[in-house]
Amino acid sequence: MTDHFGVRAARFLGTRLQTGFRKGLAVSCAAAVALPLISSSALGPAPAFAQAGRKGLSLVRDAEIEGLLRDYATPIFRVANVMHSEPEIILVNDKSFNAFVPDSRRIFINIGVIMQAETPGEVIGVLAHETGHIEGRHLVRLRSAATNAQIMSVIGMILGAGAVAAGAASGSGTAASGGAAAAVGAGSVGQRTFLAYRRGEEVAADRAALRYLEATKQSARGMLATFDRMAGQEMFSARLVDPYAVSHPMARDRFRALETEARKSPYFDKPDDYILQYRHDMAKAKLLAFTSHPSAVTRRYPNSDKSLPAQYARAIAALQSRSRSAVGMIDALIRQHPNNPYFHEIKGQALIESGNPAAAVAPFRRALELRPHESQFKIWLGYALVASNNDAVLPEAERLLRQALQSDPNSSIGYSQLAIAHSRQGEVAEADLATARSLMVRGDFEAAKRYAARAQQKLNRGSPAWLQADDIVSYTPPQMERR
Repeated sequence: MTDHFGVRAARFLGTRLQTGFRKGLAVSCAAAVALPLISSSALGPAPAFAQAGRKGLSLVRDAEIEGLLRDYATPIFRVANVMHSEPEIILVNDKSFNAFVPDSRRIFINIGVIMQAETPGEVIGVLAHETGHIEGRHLVRLRSAATNAQIMSVIGMILGAGAVAAGAASGSGTAASGGAAAAVGAGSVGQRTFLAYRRGEEVAADRAALRYLEATKQSARGMLATFDRMAGQEMFSARLVDPYAVSHPMARDRFRALETEARKSPYFDKPDDYILQYRHDMAKAKLLAFTSHPSAVTRRYPNSDKSLPAQYARAIAALQSRSRSAVGMIDALIRQHPNNPYFHEIKGQALIESGNPAAAVAPFRRALELRPHESQFKIWLGYALVASNNDAVLPEAERLLRQALQSDPNSSIGYSQLAIAHSRQGEVAEADLATARSLMVRGDFEAAKRYAARAQQKLNRGSPAWLQADDIVSYTPPQMERR
């Protein structure tokens, strides 16, 4: 019930913006394969880059990269007629090349897809393929349970299914029967993929992707480049071929099957849009800088490289290492492009990282002025206001955080900051409810139930807040259907 684009798993080093600023990118949803999964430590002080489920699958949030992926996917969703289901693209904190879908509303895509892709077309091809599974209604086993589930419940089911698939692939009945319990041992699951599609469904998704690219007047060259890379990996070493491939067409076969058809398109030689290429290069630089040691950033983007992506990566690396030069380097970027909201966002993060949240308010306000509907900017600004220790701004912080969470209800940090704002205003029941919702997003359902029950005791029975708490108290994570 999932789709596998990559054949290797690579260890992801860490995240930053939303996990206490020492690690980097933040939260979302996704669906596809189990990889070497790592747990992130408890989320620290800031709203932005990484969030992990209890079983170890770490997700990533970043407004800039999510916006780019939406722009890649929207034309595809439109021609595939899946806009009605409003598929959400969720970044997974893993550097391997992989993507997957658990239901008609979510596409999970590893950050490795962006980091390894040289062109936007390669990423667009992946999204088109996953959309083919959604349109083709290939999602059978987890669909009914996953559709309305909490993200972390879905992740738990994915990991459990991964354990079942791993056991089946290894021929171990014991491992297969272990289900979700085996998923806790992420190392064994991480070597394998999740659930297999039939070969016919994979071929159908590939051909659907070609149709979408043709309809949107885009080249399939990037999609072919992805299969060519995968085929090279398979030929390099048999150990790199995932057991999942036994029910997937091998990459070389898929490449050959698609190449002839793809070359018939009048758009095959059409180059990628240069603006999308620029944004792709900036996203790659950002991800590398947030997920690698500063020395790796310097090797990839030496000081002799004066390109904007190189400057961006070096500025983020300076932020990562808490260098005093970070704000100055970001200011240099802002002077070149004063209306780039993400440069102002990064400056705010650098100021919070340096222990000056009050100073971070202004750049976050500027970022929000430039993109007034961006929920993550509202969370950043709300965070800075709360951290500024000025009780006079707490009502504004609460308003911003509530607005953000209405459109982005999957932000654990947003709820935790809202809890602090309530608590400092003496609103104990509301603080407990916000804490419960933060824990729900993080997948800690038992702790969430305790806080929700405590909130209920102080809330008016039948009020909207009481009903929200009651939903949490009575929540039961859906179970994975046995194969």
